[in-house]
Amino acid sequence: MELGNLTGFSEFLLLGLSEEPELQPLIFGLFLSMYLITVFGNLLITLAISSDSHLHTPMYFFLSNLSLVDIGFTSTTIPKMLWNIQTQSQAITYGGCITQMHFFVLFAGLDTSLLTVMAYDRYVAICQPLHYMVIMNPRHCGLLVLVSWIMSSLHSLLQCLMVLRLSFYSDLEIPHFFCELNQMVQLACSDTFLNNMVMYFGAGLLGGGSFVCILYSYSKIVSSICGIPSAQGKYKAFSTCASHLSVVSLFYCTSIGVYLSSAVTQSSHSSATASVMYTVLTPMLNPFIYSLRNKDLKMALKRFFGMAAIKIPIVLGLKKCT
Repeated sequence: MELGNLTGFSEFLLLGLSEEPELQPLIFGLFLSMYLITVFGNLLITLAISSDSHLHTPMYFFLSNLSLVDIGFTSTTIPKMLWNIQTQSQAITYGGCITQMHFFVLFAGLDTSLLTVMAYDRYVAICQPLHYMVIMNPRHCGLLVLVSWIMSSLHSLLQCLMVLRLSFYSDLEIPHFFCELNQMVQLACSDTFLNNMVMYFGAGLLGGGSFVCILYSYSKIVSSICGIPSAQGKYKAFSTCASHLSVVSLFYCTSIGVYLSSAVTQSSHSSATASVMYTVLTPMLNPFIYSLRNKDLKMALKRFFGMAAIKIPIVLGLKKCT
């Protein structure tokens, strides 16, 4: 095969989760259902928070941002996969692949950054409750989200620029359902030493650094909770961060599990299947985790559905009158 840099007219082939034709309708239906649940659930959380003044607090501000990021995270990969199955095509252009990779790395970085910011918010709320409203003022909260966007954008841009310098075979098959950064680097025919160094450094800085910050925050939180004399006070303090801790555990455990399993099995298709855990399943479960374990959010959702139920008959009545 001829070697050379790919142009905008070149195409990659996304092999997906399975090449068996009889499994394609099942995969299409399953992923379409999960995608719709993810979008609807996270959008519902965002609308409930924005419409309820009781939830205009730092914790729910960060949660609404996380929900929007989760929508973007799944929308980067799943629609293209569904389109390929529906059209019975595995092709994705080089430009489309780089774009998909850029947004995937961007939203993955935002996920880890926002989870870290939310851990910091819980740390201030439990360990420094008297100064909470002063420290977590609207300007500071907005700045934390802005810094998360800037860091994730720069990291994603750097990784994509590093991939653009690589050369590939003229016909490239990607054993994945999206253009994953590690897969792209492994399939290059040019020297990838610098790419690997930048990739691992970025993962260690954003992913590992965020994980260390979250662990430090929760070590302080646990220490403060242990100092509370009453059992009811301990339960109340822990319940405010139980949902966040569940989401963090789900995200990091699935992410680490995917890369450990891929390193052990050395199978690209098994890695693609395992990556569904943190690319699709985790964003889908986040709204359920937060809504089922949070009384304030449950009430906000009830009020939101109540407002919607009232508005629909009014709108229908106006249409009949006209």
